[in-house]
Amino acid sequence: MGIKYIIYFFIALLFSACSSLKNTEDAGKADVVVYGGTSAGVVAAVKAAKEGKSVVLIAPENQLGALSSSGLGFTDAGKAYVIGGMSREFYHRVWKEYAKPENWKFQKRSDYAGMKSQGSKSPAMDDDGQLMWIFEPRVAEKVFEDWLKEHKNIKLYRGEFLDREGGLLKGGAKILSIKTLSGKRFEGKIFIDASFEGDLMAAAGCEYAVGREGNSKYGEKYNGYRNTLEHNYHNFKTKVSPYKIPGDKSSALLKHVSISPLLPNGAPDDKVQAYCYRMCLSDVPENRVAIEKPEGYSPEDYEIFARFIQSDPTTFPFIMSKIPNRKTDTNNARAVSTDYIGMNYSYPEASYQERAKIAEAHKNYQLGLLYFIQTDPRIPQKLRDRMKNYGLAKDEFLKTGNWPFYLYIREARRLVGEYVMTEHDCMNEVETPKPVGMGSYTLDSHNTSRFVDADGFIQNEGDVQVRLKEPYKISYGSIVPKKSQCSNLLVPVACSASHIAYGSIRMEPVFMILGQSAATAAALAIDGNLAVQDVDYGALAAKLKRDGQILSDPRKK
Repeated sequence: MGIKYIIYFFIALLFSACSSLKNTEDAGKADVVVYGGTSAGVVAAVKAAKEGKSVVLIAPENQLGALSSSGLGFTDAGKAYVIGGMSREFYHRVWKEYAKPENWKFQKRSDYAGMKSQGSKSPAMDDDGQLMWIFEPRVAEKVFEDWLKEHKNIKLYRGEFLDREGGLLKGGAKILSIKTLSGKRFEGKIFIDASFEGDLMAAAGCEYAVGREGNSKYGEKYNGYRNTLEHNYHNFKTKVSPYKIPGDKSSALLKHVSISPLLPNGAPDDKVQAYCYRMCLSDVPENRVAIEKPEGYSPEDYEIFARFIQSDPTTFPFIMSKIPNRKTDTNNARAVSTDYIGMNYSYPEASYQERAKIAEAHKNYQLGLLYFIQTDPRIPQKLRDRMKNYGLAKDEFLKTGNWPFYLYIREARRLVGEYVMTEHDCMNEVETPKPVGMGSYTLDSHNTSRFVDADGFIQNEGDVQVRLKEPYKISYGSIVPKKSQCSNLLVPVACSASHIAYGSIRMEPVFMILGQSAATAAALAIDGNLAVQDVDYGALAAKLKRDGQILSDPRKK
């Protein structure tokens, strides 16, 4: 990537837009049109094909699987016993890949005996269940690619971006066709928006939310602005000055410290939790690419990090989860890490060009952070020496310079559909109607901004980490818009949930669960010539159960 990538991206979009003015190409009709090559998108396409439907899968990302194949290999499994159907099949297919000796080049398979998966007591490599919850990006991508190839009734279009301004044609509340920037038009009976951003859902005129609702909206406890230190793992536990001249309030604030006024705890705002790339690093000398100084690098950009580490030299600022072949799924940890806090607020509604700039800025920030840690004399020698052993994995992300191809969009737009999932559903405080899958992961929100506290020191706000005692049901109403707004669209990724409920739902296994359920509902809607809102729930639930989907806690029979 880099400046050449951005220039190429702009030229490609301009060319596509010009082409669409000259000519619109009818790319064809399909029963089901899936927009988004995410894990949910692939599963939805495969499921619809297995139901005998013709399918178009539009993958603007080019690569398939999004986060599951772009660095998030240490699965947020939660209570893995409620992961069923095709989602579970994905992890079985990963296990089958790692049963092949050739997939253990830099490590022994036996090294993973006894390791636990993220947020779960389940083994990371479960030979009894023939499941593997941890994996390399390249293996996940191969699984997704092979899965699609098994179905001849799926047509895959890569690198095609929805024309968000004028590319959607509706008749009443029904989508008739969509057009991409290259001028291709796709007609369908049912559409599935499997994008993180909810671009198709938004273009279709569906109601949606961006940011954090206030606690009062749904009677929640953990939503909204979070200037409490109730959950402080990702916050400052030492005193770090926010001023360019430490302790001097008359000097300017450091970069990335908010000048916005503080809000009451639990108040609504339009900001979104921080994004990052899930970096795949390696300490194998023959399989690592050295970290180089990124474009526009300035040590001043890491002044907060330097002060933070100097204030607590024993802190290790990453979660470096081990995945096969001596690689890592490297994620944010502590007060200052890979999360580029405050630099993504415009992303949900931004143009494609602006999103590309935001993604590039996140990449340069993280590469710069690694370079800073490895080279700056203010970093404790022990940490410098440890991180000098790591570089980008040479055998990963070959098309994008060994860097993950997709930014971790933890949250963007969220549908406001027929049913809104809230923390009350996640905590089993209400009876969730019409379940089509289950979730179980922690109520998880990353930090959203940095502020100056009453004592004149930096603090983060937005972090929430609330473990759930039991798995919870996810409603069919959360993946369908209001009928008056769109009658033939399903939204399994940018689904209908409050900010804090989405913080638990937004896990890759759950996205695949909801992708399967969306495609199953799509097939029933087509067969019955029905709006998706009118699909008989009894028939849907019966079909999902036959296909291995888990709709209630199996431990409560």
